[in-house]
Amino acid sequence: MTKRDTSPDTSLNAGRRSRELELVAEERVDVLVVGLGATGAGAALDAASRGLSVAAIDAHDLAFGTSRWSSKMIHGGLRYLAKGQVGVAYESAVERGFLLRRTAPHLVRAHPYVLPLTREVSRRQQALVMAGYRLGDGLRAAARTPRRLLPGPSRLTAERTRRLVPALDGEGLRGGLLSWDGRLLDDARLVVAVARTAAGQGARVLTRCRALELTGTGARVRDELTGREFAIRARVVINATGVWAGGLDPSVRLRPSRGTHLVLRPGTLPGMYAGMHVPIPGERNRFTLVLPQPDGRVHVGLTDVAVDGPVPDVPEAPEEDVRTLLEVLNGVVGAEVTREAVAGAYAGLRPLLAADGRTADLSRRHAVLAGDGVVTVVGGKLTTYRRMAEDAVDRAAELAGLRAGRCRTASLPLVGAGPARRPSSVPEGAAGTWRRLTERYGAEAAAVWPLVRDHPEPVGLGLSAGDLLWSARHEGALDAADLLDRRTRLGLVPEDRQAAAGAAESAIA
Repeated sequence: MTKRDTSPDTSLNAGRRSRELELVAEERVDVLVVGLGATGAGAALDAASRGLSVAAIDAHDLAFGTSRWSSKMIHGGLRYLAKGQVGVAYESAVERGFLLRRTAPHLVRAHPYVLPLTREVSRRQQALVMAGYRLGDGLRAAARTPRRLLPGPSRLTAERTRRLVPALDGEGLRGGLLSWDGRLLDDARLVVAVARTAAGQGARVLTRCRALELTGTGARVRDELTGREFAIRARVVINATGVWAGGLDPSVRLRPSRGTHLVLRPGTLPGMYAGMHVPIPGERNRFTLVLPQPDGRVHVGLTDVAVDGPVPDVPEAPEEDVRTLLEVLNGVVGAEVTREAVAGAYAGLRPLLAADGRTADLSRRHAVLAGDGVVTVVGGKLTTYRRMAEDAVDRAAELAGLRAGRCRTASLPLVGAGPARRPSSVPEGAAGTWRRLTERYGAEAAAVWPLVRDHPEPVGLGLSAGDLLWSARHEGALDAADLLDRRTRLGLVPEDRQAAAGAAESAIA
């Protein structure tokens, strides 16, 4: 087995990429992972933490694809319970518990959600939903997630419901159902943390490196920054390219589904504390999610529309989806939310396994397919990325006859997990800045503080030029788009992106 780099350095940047690109062209690794979304980064971490040598590549950037277009939910699988998919629901609850308790408590937190009991919600539907919430709470207990981290469901009065969501229409409102689930403030940051943790375990994490062809002994790849083509030799390859997996493995049959989200301007739904689950008229067990953001904006999603034809790198959010989401939202709020209130919209493609029927009815169960030295992992969802990665590495080690240790990722903290110790250099007057840093960076806040202190110029969303510099030096951002679209999410709103473009270019330079 190739001796792997055991450096604890978790920083990803242009210099490290350049050095490791030369190394992977010369060595033979145990595992080559293609795709650096949540599952691919998770597979790189899983394999490296078992003592295997790993190279992980992506044609674009960390979290470039589906992983950055999610609802930012780390959920316990309540929807799957309603479909009788108990195993999928339990797996989701277990993985949510790992993230909340052990691996990423700085990134994943509990959040309250209200289902408003309007005239359109019958008493029978109310009883069924509450029964589902209680079953979900039973899954929480079975997954050993303590109630102090994830409180149980309850019935709310109409007054209490409107206190949590003031924008609700009070006419005919008889109360609400309160539930709790996990959420991320930023799904892309989870992927970055997983990838950096993998790098700390010795994985060579290489963005802008496109796989042109996979074989049982590696891949032919191209450095997208220079155009140079070369081979990466590996004992086994894991294809974790999600919705694009069929382009590298023609035997994979997927049926992509488009999920669109809206970003509403601050003040559109003022004072909103809890998220909302809004039943979609005419649908069973499908809800629109309305989720307040720390900056006062609100995300509304998501659609579930089958997509045919070529898979784009960046999906568009069609106006039809925007209208659909606004119609559902306007069915429960007092003042109409107009198209002008939509500051931005984004869409992602779910890599669902092909089957007959609507994409909304397809299982979110994942599958691991193996043959000719290539293991492809498809399906699944963001919440269960770690389990998907574990199953893929298990199969890859078996296929290649690798001597790998047992999976460690269920208890391996990601970069930033742990207590944030405030350094003496943070003055009392900077308490607000320190709190923001701990919420965003966790235990790394003290390391980020000097950059933010010395480069305090605001760039939007409460961030500073120092945050951009940190991402360029330590989080693998190679150009301005990496900073705006995946390290900070300023790019979700075009006007924010334009205002911060100059600062992002300066940070890269």
